[in-house]
Amino acid sequence: MSIASMIESIGVEARKAARDLRQIRRDRKDEALERMAGKLLENNDAIIHENRKDLTGAHEAGLPPAMIDRLTLNTPVIQSMAEGLREVAALPDPVGEVTRMWTRPNGLRVGKTRIPLGVIGFIYESRPNVTVDAASLCLKSGNAVILKGGSEAIHSNLFLAGLLQEALAETGIPRNVVQVIPTTDREAVGILLGLEDLVDIIIPRGGEGLIRFVTDHSRIPVLKHYKGVCHVYVDRYADLKMAEEICFNAKVQRPGVCNAMETMLVHERVAGEFIPRMITRLQDAGVEIRGCPKTVALAPNIKPAVESDWPQEFLGLVLAVKIVSSMDEALDHIDQYGSHHTEAIVTDNYNHVQRFLAEADSSVVLVNASTRFNDGNQLGLGAEIGINTSKLHAFGPMGLEELTTTKFIVYGQGQTRQ
Repeated sequence: MSIASMIESIGVEARKAARDLRQIRRDRKDEALERMAGKLLENNDAIIHENRKDLTGAHEAGLPPAMIDRLTLNTPVIQSMAEGLREVAALPDPVGEVTRMWTRPNGLRVGKTRIPLGVIGFIYESRPNVTVDAASLCLKSGNAVILKGGSEAIHSNLFLAGLLQEALAETGIPRNVVQVIPTTDREAVGILLGLEDLVDIIIPRGGEGLIRFVTDHSRIPVLKHYKGVCHVYVDRYADLKMAEEICFNAKVQRPGVCNAMETMLVHERVAGEFIPRMITRLQDAGVEIRGCPKTVALAPNIKPAVESDWPQEFLGLVLAVKIVSSMDEALDHIDQYGSHHTEAIVTDNYNHVQRFLAEADSSVVLVNASTRFNDGNQLGLGAEIGINTSKLHAFGPMGLEELTTTKFIVYGQGQTRQ
């Protein structure tokens, strides 16, 4: 069978499984999730054995340490995956929820109810634990999922998917609700992106290069974010001790992720007091600072920023710093260089809070809190399949509810249109 025929067959099976899944009640989905968790724990050693095959290949290919770290499955990671499955099982099921209901003058009762998206194509890199996360969220939200992981994780992904399928079959749910494309051939992604009659939505998760490739080549709607150029604005009315803790956490706690702060904006009224102390603390933590001319004047031992630094997602211990004369200038900078991902303001001024919330055009806007909280679990969604920075069909972290849409339902008593 050719790769094209194989992937089309996977799409056909996923479409059929998605239809069958519409009849499955919450208790059976939750039972399947619990069984999945049990199978991961029971097969801990076998999962690690398969993962070692991928790690050996990754070392031979010279993959960077950060990617190898994301690729590694060990007992604590497997336990965390099992806990995640049980957490999703405990979440409310969004499918079938009636979100609105109203009565028309002619007596028709009109409502909206939540339904699954259908078949989700999920394309991702490196992290095999994401295989389990995505499968659990799609199952609970009533969607079939076609998983295309990176070639570096093929052994881990196929083995994990086999365990998940066993749990599905044991609970009377079609195995093909969860499928992994079983090839490392790069042609496979392009074929999947062309299955517009079988796949309803594509969600890519990985580096900017992968996401741009998917967006450029897909004939299917794509939910995506290219990068996270996240800002913290320290307002003239900020509690500077609070601002220091927030900025340090936003940059240093985990600098290689999409919700880490990449640019710090500071009002000129507090810059003289705040910037020298803040920069010293950041530098002591190994952060390289690239500042505007006003910032360099306050901290001469930093690098001058260049134009390309402002839209840059550094994904490491590098930070751009700019002193602004007003909130207008801060919002203008965010509008010009931001990526619609995450913005934060530190201020005690109520009017500034409300204006920032209204005008900062990003998927999550925080007041007096670190950008690191833009995460489905941290925001109470239980888990997320990714963060979407385009506004259709969801904006921000995508949990169970964001993996559904709504349809109209209408109750009549024989009405006909005049």
